[in-house]
Formats: sequence, C-alpha cells, structure tokens
Amino acid sequence: MRLLLDTNALIYSLGSPKKLSLKVRDALTSEDSVVLVSAVSIWEMRIKQALGKLKVTSALLEAIQEQGFDLLPITPVHADSLKDLPMHHRDPFDRLLVAQALLEKLTVVTTDAVFSKYGVQVIQ
Repeated sequence: MRLLLDTNALIYSLGSPKKLSLKVRDALTSEDSVVLVSAVSIWEMRIKQALGKLKVTSALLEAIQEQGFDLLPITPVHADSLKDLPMHHRDPFDRLLVAQALLEKLTVVTTDAVFSKYGVQVIQ
C-alpha cells in the first residue's frame, strides 16, 4: 500500500505515535507499505514553527528518513491540478495533499475526515 501522511499524522508519527490509531500504526509499519511525506507537510511544519505554533526538530528531514519514510516532491502538475478540486476545504496545504494523493493514487493517513469528501482513499 502506498501511503501519504498528512501533516498531523507526520507530527504524531515522529513524536507521539500512540496518538495514531492502531490501524494507522499497523499500516505504517507493514512491510507492504511505502510511506510518503510530501514537501508540503515539511513546508507547513516550518511555517508553524516560525509562527511559534509548533516545536520542530532542526533535523526534520533526518527524522523523517530515520522512520523509513520517502519524500514526495511537489510538481507543477500537482499544483496545476488544484484547479479541478472542489472547495470542500480551504486549507491550501491539505488541498495540495489531496491533489497529490489523487494524481499519485495514494491513500492518505489522516485524522481529518474532510479528505474523504474528495474521493481519496483514507486511513484514520
């Protein structure tokens, strides 16, 4: 299974994995899973860090790689596909995650039910 972590799932998986459901933890540790972290989540975390809303390790990329997660870049095709998404959600970071999940055929790991409105597969 190819999984895309939303930003909250990434934060929890790095610092508080017990906050994730057992189903999510099992999916993340399954040998059959490829877990991806989008550049948009790193961007969002660094913005929240700069605003004083989130404490983030300076070695964020290393922490992600230590978990065995792969990085997913943002491409122009991902960004352009936002034009086709309905406005179920106004969060630009989540909307880009949805676009990436749809284009790359990924299952989103999230605690946010709004992702399902876009027809993307979700694990909560």
